[in-house]
Amino acid sequence: MFTQSNRNLVALSIRKLSRKLARPGIGNFSSRVSTRSISSSKPYFSSSSDSNFHYTKWFVSSAIATAAAGAYLTYNLRQEAISNDSVSDAAGEPKRIIPVSEFIKHNKREDCWVAINGEVYDMTDFVPNHPGGQKVILQNAGYDATPIFAPIHPKGTIEKYLPEEKHLGRLDGKAPLKPKKADPNEDRRLDLLERMPPLSSIQNVHDFEFLAKNILPAGAWAYYSCGGDDEISMRENHYAYQRIFFRPRVCEDVADVDTSTTLLGTKASVPFYVSATALAKLGNPGGECSIARGAGKEGVIQMISTLSSNSLEEIAEARQPGATQWFQLYVNEDRNLAKELIRKAEKLGMKAIFVTVDAPSLGHREKDERAKGSVDTNLDLGEEVERESGASKALSSFIDCKVNWSDIKKIKEYTKLPVLVKGVQRVEDIVKAADCGCAGVVISNHGGRQLDTAPPPVEVLAEAVPILNRMEILKPGFEIFIDGGVRRGTDILKAIALGDQKVNVGVGLGRPFLYANAAYGEQGVRKAIRLLKDEMTIDMRLMGVTNLKQLNRNFLNLKKLYSGKEAIDSLYHSNYQKLVPVNFRESKAPVRKPN
Repeated sequence: MFTQSNRNLVALSIRKLSRKLARPGIGNFSSRVSTRSISSSKPYFSSSSDSNFHYTKWFVSSAIATAAAGAYLTYNLRQEAISNDSVSDAAGEPKRIIPVSEFIKHNKREDCWVAINGEVYDMTDFVPNHPGGQKVILQNAGYDATPIFAPIHPKGTIEKYLPEEKHLGRLDGKAPLKPKKADPNEDRRLDLLERMPPLSSIQNVHDFEFLAKNILPAGAWAYYSCGGDDEISMRENHYAYQRIFFRPRVCEDVADVDTSTTLLGTKASVPFYVSATALAKLGNPGGECSIARGAGKEGVIQMISTLSSNSLEEIAEARQPGATQWFQLYVNEDRNLAKELIRKAEKLGMKAIFVTVDAPSLGHREKDERAKGSVDTNLDLGEEVERESGASKALSSFIDCKVNWSDIKKIKEYTKLPVLVKGVQRVEDIVKAADCGCAGVVISNHGGRQLDTAPPPVEVLAEAVPILNRMEILKPGFEIFIDGGVRRGTDILKAIALGDQKVNVGVGLGRPFLYANAAYGEQGVRKAIRLLKDEMTIDMRLMGVTNLKQLNRNFLNLKKLYSGKEAIDSLYHSNYQKLVPVNFRESKAPVRKPN
């Protein structure tokens, strides 16, 4: 994940921090740190006066993570590697030593140098083409960019990112760190980090969300929790499940309950999986690798995002023996790049390709945009430069808005793996996916982050299965997956029952695993899985069933599903952060007090 020198720096910094920060119920913070791996079982969003630990304030520039993901994918498949640790050029000649006093002079748009892990790079020509915008590079011109680079970039990014001649040499000392504005909420956040509850006290996945809301830096929380526009779809994704009631049966022998199933030919301990989400490192330095280890040890399938903050190679390497991983594909304008990504996924042992089709343009996510918009710069970026408006918006640079059904057919020709379409929101498109020969679909509105007031996926599923059955679309092997708003074992069982024994249904959860990973790392992921599995076991007994194949629509009362919200889930509702209006600028003049 990091170069050896960076691992040493981080490990040293964490050891220093551990004298001030000990997490009750989890163990000594520094005891888990080594130069081999900094993936601990707890969040790393803490702070220290020690300058070496300044990198933890990287969160104000989380948009660079998304930009780096897209840029990394583009360059990773096209460029020859250059060594980030080497001090010699391609011919073996030593790279020059650059005085810090010289380095700091190159801090302008037309003369832009940055330092990463003590190495100096000329970013001048790359600034206009940076997928995340110019601002984040220009802000760090003449400064040490390691604090925002190291924690959130996939392994190998710097080796692939720039032509070799842009690696100018090594600094003769330490580059200055970019001063950060004081965060008035930082003291409270750090205090809560010191008082994290023991993992054994976590009762449900809502607890992880509550903790993440309080311990994550504002930028990270805004990116994870935001939805599109008024966030109606995001809320309704969950509330729709509350409008479905059970019709349990009694006097059944339910001593032995089996929650296992088969998803796309893979045996799984539960019918739910980890849905693809970008930027897991925003919550934990282990990122998607931490989730891979936790999910794999519990027999749960992981879907990996194109825009993960770990490289696909790293996540595949973290896969547990016998575990299954799927690859979620964002289609780039360069179709050859899509083909190469699929080939890489095949080579690394992915078992299916999920093509996301609900994001031709990234949704308008105001929480994320407002959180990033609050960070300003003293640099004059020019009128033509779009100001940073959040990690979400930076994603748009990688995704092609021209993807159509012909592309889906071509993608099927690229691979022998099952290909599924992710982001279907109407019955007609499920039919088109089946006609294209897809192995299935994911009914999803992107967690409510795209088109607001798009239908809750569980409503689409309830509508679709009877129609598809009458049309004889549901052939053996065609599977339907669903994600969005799932927080309880009951939610999972309702989705399975809506398959009505006519189609195999799998259920995806994204945010809950991000929050569990942010709070407790790998152990949090495992805990979340066990909580959901335990809930399912209890619920199945109370419903009078012992295996998932027994579930059908006869166990459900759907009369209230389309009639509007009837009840508020208090745990979910208390975690939901309301939208806020724009703030006035701070007054430069003293506030006049009333007489």
